[in-house]
Amino acid sequence: MKYYKIEVKTNSGIKPPFFTGSMLRGGFGYTLKQVACINPNYKCEGCFGADNCLYYDFYEKENSFHKFRFDIELGAKNYDFGLYLFEEACEKFPYILSALEKLVVKKGVGKDKIKFESTKNLVNSSTVYENGEFKKISTSPKEFLNDTFCPNIKLKLVTPIRIKKDNRFLQDSIELTDILRSIYQRESELEGKERVYKLDYEPKYLVPMSSFKKQELIRRSNRQKRRMKMDGVVGEMVIMNLDKKSYELLKLGEIIGVGKQTVMGLGKIEVENLE
Repeated sequence: MKYYKIEVKTNSGIKPPFFTGSMLRGGFGYTLKQVACINPNYKCEGCFGADNCLYYDFYEKENSFHKFRFDIELGAKNYDFGLYLFEEACEKFPYILSALEKLVVKKGVGKDKIKFESTKNLVNSSTVYENGEFKKISTSPKEFLNDTFCPNIKLKLVTPIRIKKDNRFLQDSIELTDILRSIYQRESELEGKERVYKLDYEPKYLVPMSSFKKQELIRRSNRQKRRMKMDGVVGEMVIMNLDKKSYELLKLGEIIGVGKQTVMGLGKIEVENLE
C-alpha cells in the first residue's frame, strides 16, 4: 500500500464548525475541477477526457472506490486538516496540492469563504508550500510497512465509524472483528483486488474494557438538496493479548480509515501501545 499524507497548516486560531469533513470535501471538489477540467463546456457527462480526469475519478465515477480521504478532528480548535492519497492517486498529487492551495488560500473555506494566506503545506512531513510559494517536491510515496508489535493496546475511535451489520449501521457499540474486517475490505479495494467479505484468519484478543457512544452528525448535501444523517460510533476499547496480524491491520487502519464516508474524515482510529 503506497500513500501520501498531505498536511495543511493554516497558522490561524479561527475556530471551525464542529464537523468540517463535508465542507472540505465539497470545497476541494470545486477547486479540483478548476485544476483538472479540460472540457470547454465544463461538464462531466459524455466528456472526452473522463477516463483520465482526476476530478471525475474522485467525484463523478460511479461504482468506484475513492482513493483519498480527509483527516480531521471533530470540534477542532483551528482549520488545520490532512488529506491521504492512496495507490495510483499518488501519481497526481501535484494537482491535489494545486487544488488545496486554491481552496485554502484563494477561494476560501466554508460558507464564509475564510482564506488563510499564511498556510503551510507538508507532504509526508516535508514542506512543499510556504509563504505563498510552492517548493521543489522531492518526496516519494510511502509504502505501508509496520515493524512494531504490542499485544496490549488502547484503540481510539476518533471520528464516527459507520459500519453496516445485519442491514443497519452500528450506533451504540462495535466489535473489534467488525473493525478488522472493514480495514481488510478497504485494503483489498484500494489495491484494486476482488472485494472480500471475511477475514482470511481468526483474530485472537480479549477486550476487558470498552466505552462507546453514538455520535450524531448531519451534513448538507448540495447535490441532493437535503440534510443527511452521518451518525456513527466513537469511543475506545482496551485490547489485550492481540495477535500480530490484527495489530498490523489496525496500524494500517490508522492510515486508510474504517467504514463508510472516510473521504469526509469519518472512520479515523488511533492505536496506543500500552507496553
